Amino acid sequence: QVQLVESGGGLVQPGGSLRLSCTASGTIFSIKAMAWYRQAPGKERELVAAIGSVGRTNYADSVKGRFTISRDTVKNTVYLQMNSLKPEDTAVYHCNAAGVRSIGLVGENDYWGQGTQVTVSS
Repeated sequence: QVQLVESGGGLVQPGGSLRLSCTASGTIFSIKAMAWYRQAPGKERELVAAIGSVGRTNYADSVKGRFTISRDTVKNTVYLQMNSLKPEDTAVYHCNAAGVRSIGLVGENDYWGQGTQVTVSS
């Protein structure tokens, strides 16, 4: 079974920085893409940033120039460096692994982490 575990959330003042990490564990052959989503209270989950297997990235307009997604394919880990944080970035951030091939399962599957809270407040 594949599991995603996030870390790095917390409380930070406006203008501050945080770095989120997410590691996929299990007997994994390959992962097509990894991404970060976030969900604020009363709002729908939205894509923050994604990175493909060859490093192509995609960002929500609201975080472009402030957030950077990166990936270690050997460690099956994705990172999200968040700079110049704003109160509107407050949300639970969820990691997603898409197109995962692993032992014991047919085809490709998608997985989600349980989320890590990011709170931006003075």
